[in-house]
Amino acid sequence: MLNWLFGGKKASSRGVALDHIGIDIHSHIIPGIDDGAQTMEESVAMVSKMERLGYTHIVATPHVMWDCYRNTPQIIQSGLEEVRQACKAAGLSIEIDAAAEYFLDEHFGDLLDEGTQLLTLPGNRLLVELPYSTPLMNTSETLFSIIQKGYQPVLAHPERYTYFYSDPSVYKKLADQGCELQVNILSLTGYYGENIHKMARWLLKNKLITFLGTDAHKVQHLDMIQKSNSENWVSDYPFQNEKLVKIQRR
Repeated sequence: MLNWLFGGKKASSRGVALDHIGIDIHSHIIPGIDDGAQTMEESVAMVSKMERLGYTHIVATPHVMWDCYRNTPQIIQSGLEEVRQACKAAGLSIEIDAAAEYFLDEHFGDLLDEGTQLLTLPGNRLLVELPYSTPLMNTSETLFSIIQKGYQPVLAHPERYTYFYSDPSVYKKLADQGCELQVNILSLTGYYGENIHKMARWLLKNKLITFLGTDAHKVQHLDMIQKSNSENWVSDYPFQNEKLVKIQRR
């Protein structure tokens, strides 16, 4: 029984603790390359906050969205190394790696078809996102192509795609197709609105979520996560982040 879904026990007054989650697989901490952190000082502050929340690993996931953020592996890896050096100089010990959050646009299709190097989460997982306002006509086909290319797709924040709400069975179809789903912590606090909050809870109740992510773009997001102490969802739901830590250590 997921107690937090039904008004059960409350979390500690000190706020949420994420020690047992271990690794954050969705954040925007590399400065100046997307809509996340814009300065190195902000990046270091975010990493410091994540370390205090209990994370031992971070996988930064800058947007790759060709109309807005034309990030390449070289741009991302260069930014990652600068963040690592700045965090080391600040005395932080958390491990930091990088993948990407790929928007399923025409450019992504070209990258996939051409066999171009893609940046992945542990276990050859590919973090992908959909448009917020209009559904893609070929979502299932694209996810199938990702699997055919040897990647494990992970769909970022499925609870935020409101066009799926009229037929929530689509989430189960995606999961059955082999796509893992990642919920945002702030969706579970009501930060994005009550409808998204309800859908995030529905997805957990139906055990369709695999991973938890911060999707942090700024320090304020992490401050809000730290203060989110009204429900015990973190300890009650079997998120699979920790298994990615084990893969990372191999």
